[in-house]
Amino acid sequence: MFGLLKEEMDVGDAGPRHRSGPRRGTLMMFSWIILCCSSLWLVVDGQIKISPETVQKWAVSFGKEIAALSTKYSGAKLLQKKYKDVEGVLKIEEVDGEELVKKFAEEMEEMLGRKMKSVKRLAEAAEDADLYHEYNDTLEFEYYNSMLINVVDEDGNALPLGGEFPLEANEHFSKLPVNTQQSNIQVPTNVYNRDPDILNGAYMSEALNDVFIDNFQKDPTLTWQYFGSSTGFFRLYPGIQWIPDENGVVTFDCRNRNWYIQAATSPKDVVIVVDVSGSMKGLRLTIAKHTINTILDTLGENDFVNIIAYSDYVRYVEPCFKGTLVQADLDNREHFKLLIDELHVKGEGKVKNAMKESFKILNEAAALGQGSLCNQAIMLITDGAMEDFQDVFEEFNWPERRVRVFTYLIGREMTFAENVKWIACNNKGYYTHVSTLADVQENVMEYLHVLSRPMVINHDHDIIWTEAYMDSVLPSTKELFNSQAQSLLLMTSVAMPVFSKKKETLSHGILLGVVGTDVALRELMRLAPRYKLGVHGYAFLITNNGYILSHPDLRPLYKEGKKLKPKPNYNSVDLSEVEWEDMEEKLRTAMVKGETGTLSLDVRTSVDKGKRVMFLKNDYFYTSINETPFSLGIVLTRGNGQYIFIGNVSVEEGLHDLIAPDLTIASEWTYCETDIDPAHRKLSQLQAVVRYLTGKEPDLECDVQLLQQTLFDAVVTAPMEAYWTALMLNPGGMDEGMETAFLGTRSGLMRFQRYSGIEKRVGKSFLTSTDKENMFTLDHFPLWYRRAAEYPAKQFLYYMPRQETRAGRIVIATTAITVTVGKKTAIAGAIGVQMTLEVMESKFWAIASQPNDTDCSAVEGVCPLRCDSLDMECYVIDNNGFVLISKQRTDAGKFFGEVDGSVMTTLIRMGMFKRVSLFDYQAMCKMSVHSISSARPLLSSFYGLASAFKWFLSNFLLFLLEFNICGFWHTEHFADAKPSSRTSYIHKKKGDILQPCDTEYPSFVYEPSVKETNSIIKCGRCQKMFVVQQIPESNLLMLVVQADCDCSRQHSPITMEPKEVKYNSSVKCERMRSQKIRRRPESCHAYHPQENANDCGGASAASLSAFLVLLCPPIATFLSLW
Repeated sequence: MFGLLKEEMDVGDAGPRHRSGPRRGTLMMFSWIILCCSSLWLVVDGQIKISPETVQKWAVSFGKEIAALSTKYSGAKLLQKKYKDVEGVLKIEEVDGEELVKKFAEEMEEMLGRKMKSVKRLAEAAEDADLYHEYNDTLEFEYYNSMLINVVDEDGNALPLGGEFPLEANEHFSKLPVNTQQSNIQVPTNVYNRDPDILNGAYMSEALNDVFIDNFQKDPTLTWQYFGSSTGFFRLYPGIQWIPDENGVVTFDCRNRNWYIQAATSPKDVVIVVDVSGSMKGLRLTIAKHTINTILDTLGENDFVNIIAYSDYVRYVEPCFKGTLVQADLDNREHFKLLIDELHVKGEGKVKNAMKESFKILNEAAALGQGSLCNQAIMLITDGAMEDFQDVFEEFNWPERRVRVFTYLIGREMTFAENVKWIACNNKGYYTHVSTLADVQENVMEYLHVLSRPMVINHDHDIIWTEAYMDSVLPSTKELFNSQAQSLLLMTSVAMPVFSKKKETLSHGILLGVVGTDVALRELMRLAPRYKLGVHGYAFLITNNGYILSHPDLRPLYKEGKKLKPKPNYNSVDLSEVEWEDMEEKLRTAMVKGETGTLSLDVRTSVDKGKRVMFLKNDYFYTSINETPFSLGIVLTRGNGQYIFIGNVSVEEGLHDLIAPDLTIASEWTYCETDIDPAHRKLSQLQAVVRYLTGKEPDLECDVQLLQQTLFDAVVTAPMEAYWTALMLNPGGMDEGMETAFLGTRSGLMRFQRYSGIEKRVGKSFLTSTDKENMFTLDHFPLWYRRAAEYPAKQFLYYMPRQETRAGRIVIATTAITVTVGKKTAIAGAIGVQMTLEVMESKFWAIASQPNDTDCSAVEGVCPLRCDSLDMECYVIDNNGFVLISKQRTDAGKFFGEVDGSVMTTLIRMGMFKRVSLFDYQAMCKMSVHSISSARPLLSSFYGLASAFKWFLSNFLLFLLEFNICGFWHTEHFADAKPSSRTSYIHKKKGDILQPCDTEYPSFVYEPSVKETNSIIKCGRCQKMFVVQQIPESNLLMLVVQADCDCSRQHSPITMEPKEVKYNSSVKCERMRSQKIRRRPESCHAYHPQENANDCGGASAASLSAFLVLLCPPIATFLSLW
């Protein structure tokens, strides 16, 4: 007998109702009292009474219907029986995480070691080529310019430095057209491609062609190999056609790339000191800002930085960073750039105090063991220095001259040139004169050559590995954004400096350039096979700074409009921001220190793009990768990740079932290595496996353990093909709307049967090549497999795909298949069926409606009870609160809290649902234009016109200044100039922009111990009753809700929208200043006694045309007035 929890129950008093308990006698008494007043039973003050007993009957009937349907069309019982039958010949082994991580690390070390050997051979060849090359000022040499190859002029003639350059699409190089017999050269737009330095370097580096080819033959897994010259050209193998940007410009300069900068210099602490006195207005300030941004671009995560602005007084550009150095990661560099853009000029320039403050920062960092503990430098950017500042250097820097000072004289005025040069030359630095924006790039790069001198003189060939980065240069990247797992788009580079070995220039420490090769992290992570880690297991890599190199939860891209773009901080995501359950950062600390060990954590993890939560017990195993700054971690989940079962069948038997038409294997997994021999690169994994097993390709390198398991799974699952086919041929016909049966095993094997043709299917994209979420990938097991693994075996779990997947109105039913040997149980796979939502809806509406002739004599409440009546709302929701069935078709797929906030709120308070907080430290949030723009509003039409005029003039000026003047008389080099970063940023300010942020978002999960409950909600003048009943043998709940009481005014909808975590200024500052534990690079080259410090720079030879000389000052003055 069922009764009400209360005659009238407010939300605040709500509590769960169980089938039995101490309240049962009280409830019976309540029922007796109510029966005595039967005239009040059906409606009291407009309150409709719903019979929980009736709802329970509906739930039981509906559960049986859908379970029978799912079991029949999936064939789950048959598959479970087939695995049960072979348990006698199975072995179940416990996965040894410590041994596994050690084995993976050794294989990665071996792979990365081959890359390092290739780079060493390139460095030796380049240095020998330079040693025997005599520089020739008048050299004429025709090299292949990657911008000009295969291009003809109006008369059909090949362009100079172009000509015919055969290209062929190559699978190994992302299907790009390449020339594997020849390298070619890219020259940035701002570098003259016939400069004598370029021609001599191109001629000398021709010797690398044979080494490139030889390296590729020795290690066919190599990707791009290259030599980046200190003069600016970039020799790339294999040769490609270089694609300019949308403005027709090639802005890529190899000397700005992290691999070049890290290889060319040791870690460094840099304090940038910028003059913001009144004389720096207009064009000078623009050049100064560009200079700072260019310096920031030369810094990496092993460097530390701060920026000081000075006029009458000294101030930190970021007050939060006062007196300290911060890591020059991408986050901090971009933060500085935003602040630099807002600098204004005022007052008189007094450099002395600014220099004192800079030395104090650097000295304190060294004393406290902070910063890089290697090179230290001050970058002074000014248009003049009038003070007597010698005593500052005597006090802080002489005689050791431990801190180098680099000076940048801004503007055309040369009055104070000697003073500014004296500062650099007496502090082992370098002086440059920067009179135009076009001068900035080359002049900033000079400091790198100075810092590299000790390393060059000592001939220390340190090999460096970069942090993860996304190669945005190659044209295939845009396609990859949409076709691969985000975390596997990244790569790392191994690089080595190339020095001049000529004795006559030894003390000058001449850096010729840097050689390197790329390593796609996708290929590295293949060495940690998914099948060994289990359904929720994964491997990840971090750097010595604790930043993610590869992790399945790393999301380096975000969507801006319809385009996917890299996040501003995509390669400085810390391990603690992904493995955020590690509150004490024990895992991070141990891995950063390069330790070997293990750690267990209870974690909340999300699936289905954060919509659903799972609670897992994870075991972490970690170790370092020798000869690299990287550490490897693997995760095994207790339960299904603890054990792996091993079966065995003959090759003949397995091969017969492997080539069935309904069978596929994971295309992104490595069953056989197809990338070593070029002849194998066009083979699919299944084709390669078959050719290997049939003896046609005995030289293929294959994973024997994986093949053995795949063959076993093929044999055990083979009867499913006949079972599914028999259903389709059944004379009695099939139930309408049953569309696809499917199964998957731990070996990556999948079988599926389409019950209906493509023209009739609602779920057209399900299990197609575009449906990565439901396929085995390098990154994850299918979603239906992962969810089934965490649900009791022999029970089906039902869910609708997220609305944004556009999968259609379909439902997926899935269940796990297990094997047991002794006391050990392992998951063998998962099986299920995809059906249309209409199938479930038709079953539900047929059941949830009592006929008019129902015997109501023993029923308490409305009778007959019908879900199709106007005063009733009926729903079926899943265990995460998502609606599957509702009268309102548009409700399907929505979170129930958005549909009825009052009932969901009550269910949460009663404990039937639990709210779980999850965190996203890689989110992107809208930042209002008002919070970053200090621009005045357009108060009048005149001001609008004036602003537009100013914008035109400033952009016209920047266009002229950013253009290399050589381009005006070397027409083959001419191209449109690209707008500056400052201009782009101004345009972004016109609307809201996205910026990195932290968010908290909810997920909801059903508490299965509460099988049913009911309650009454007071809503102003009316009351709403609802009854909830768990649907047996499923993850679903049935809700019947009174529909004629609107509670929306008292209870707002509950959404799953993430909320930005706001930090107050002090907390924000502390987070920005905090220095996490990191492992410094082992080598440092900051000093050499033979260094020639007299080579400290001179005036820039670049000059503007007479037209620009006349034009620039008045425009700069005009702009400074606004």
